[in-house]
Order: sequence, then structure tokens, then C-alpha cells
Amino acid sequence: MLKKIIKIILGICFVLSVKAGYCLDLDNVRIYYLKGDYKSAISEGEKMLANNRLYSQSDELYYLLGLSYSKDGNYLRASDIFEIILNEFKGSSLKDDAVLGLGDTYFLRGDYKKAKQYYAGLLDNAKLKPAVYYRLSQCGFKEGDTQEGKDYAGKLKNEFPQNPETRFNKELYPVSDFYSVQVGSFSSPANAGNLRDKLISKGYDAYIQETEADGKKAYRVKVGRLKSRPEAIQLEAKLSSEGYPTKITP
Repeated sequence: MLKKIIKIILGICFVLSVKAGYCLDLDNVRIYYLKGDYKSAISEGEKMLANNRLYSQSDELYYLLGLSYSKDGNYLRASDIFEIILNEFKGSSLKDDAVLGLGDTYFLRGDYKKAKQYYAGLLDNAKLKPAVYYRLSQCGFKEGDTQEGKDYAGKLKNEFPQNPETRFNKELYPVSDFYSVQVGSFSSPANAGNLRDKLISKGYDAYIQETEADGKKAYRVKVGRLKSRPEAIQLEAKLSSEGYPTKITP
């Protein structure tokens, strides 16, 4: 009986020591990643996978590997690893982070349409929402849909003004993509819609841009998506001669 108890105790100690070793190795992967030494993080992490040392934090190991491969430029391998988290660790707390990482691998490969599909699925995640807005904005600009890019940039700026994505990413607000002429700003979307429709009936390329400041929404009616300021000046003169209050905006 005593021998049996000793064997059980030794078995428990062995398992605990193995798990302790796993935690130490995972710490090494974390440290390498935080230092920006992605190749060492990959080497250490792949070594752990090869030794089948997988325990409760395996999803974190895969996640760190996915990030490291992505930072190292191996987007296909990163994509495969994020997929593993989604397929094999369905209850993982890192699931949404893995979706974001997966979207990034497609973005970095230039497949903006696919990237947007993954990003859009995370809009209900309050923690990741600023990062999602930023990425969707960039997808819009990359695809040439400047309005979509600016719309998401505006959402980020208005809803998360102190977020790092807003404060330190000036590329969110390109000012020379196109010029337009603003002819009205309304608190009522119906009034803005009436003016837009009137302008469209006259043959103008009119649209509404929704903005928000100090918790209040405004609906700006704009005309034109012009590549040069001289073109915008000509359009402004024409609209002004018809009695509209005008302002050129980037």
C-alpha cells in the first residue's frame, strides 16, 4: 500500500515538474516575442510543439507563434496557426484575437476583401473595436474606397479619441485623396437627404457624410470627388452661383 502511495506521489510530482518546465518554456517564448526576437520565439515555440508539451495554455503558445510568424513575414504559416486556434480551441479566450490575427495575415498579403470579412465579424467585441475600426479604415483606403476608409476613421476618432490607434496613426486621416464641396450641414438626416436628392436631380454627384462631435451627429451634404483643387474651385464657383453656401473640403 505504501509503495502504491509513493508511486502516485512520484507521478504527481513528475506531472507538476513537466508542467513547470512547460510554463518556463512558454515564458521564454513570451520574452522573445516582447523583445522583437521573432525567430527565437518561433524556434522555441516549434520545439515545444514537437515535444508535444501541450497543456492548458496551449492556445497561448499557438497565438504567440501566429503573431511571431506574422511579424517575421511568414503569413501563410501564421494563417495556419490562427486557424488551429479557431478549430481546436473553440472555447479559448483568445479566439477573437486569433480572428483579428487571421484577418491581418490576409491584409498583409493584399487580400483586403477577405481581411474585411474577418474584421467585420469582430465589431461587437468592445475590447477589439478600436483595432477593428482602424483595420477596416485601412482596407477601405487600400481598396480605393476612400469614403469607407474615412467613415471608419471617423468612427474611431469619435468613439475612441484617446485610443493609441487614433492618437498615433496619422495615416488614418489622409487629406488629399479627393476634394469635394460642402453645401450644407444638418442635424436632421431627412433634411440632408432632401438637399442631396435635389442636387442629384440636377446632375451633381452629391452624397451625405455622417459625422459626430461632442456626442452630436451632423449630416454634411457634399458634392464631387475631385482629384485636384483647381477642379474643386471650379465646382465651388458653379454651386455658389446657384445660391448654395459652399466650402471646399479634402
